[in-house]
Amino acid sequence: MSDTTLDKLHARFDAEAARDMEEVFQFHFSDAGDHYLVVKDGTLEVCEGEHEDPSVSLSLSTTTLRGVMKGEISGMSAFMSGRLKATGNVMLATRLGSLFPAD
Repeated sequence: MSDTTLDKLHARFDAEAARDMEEVFQFHFSDAGDHYLVVKDGTLEVCEGEHEDPSVSLSLSTTTLRGVMKGEISGMSAFMSGRLKATGNVMLATRLGSLFPAD
């Protein structure tokens, strides 16, 4: 995942939407390796690698993530078309839109 994408995640992060949350979103990117987001009581930490106990794991490409984050494709459409696979608390993945609202 490029530094630009990481910067955008930090810039778009809605701390208020993350208040009282304590979750780990694991991303397995087909084109950029593994990264995870730690959302804890209104804070965001972006880490490279694989977390030992993520709340939800998402497998996708960085292109699919950008499309979902820009609102060009819904997470559900990406999931139904096979561009996104999720394990763990899959309903938690639906909160990504409120944590990182579109510009």
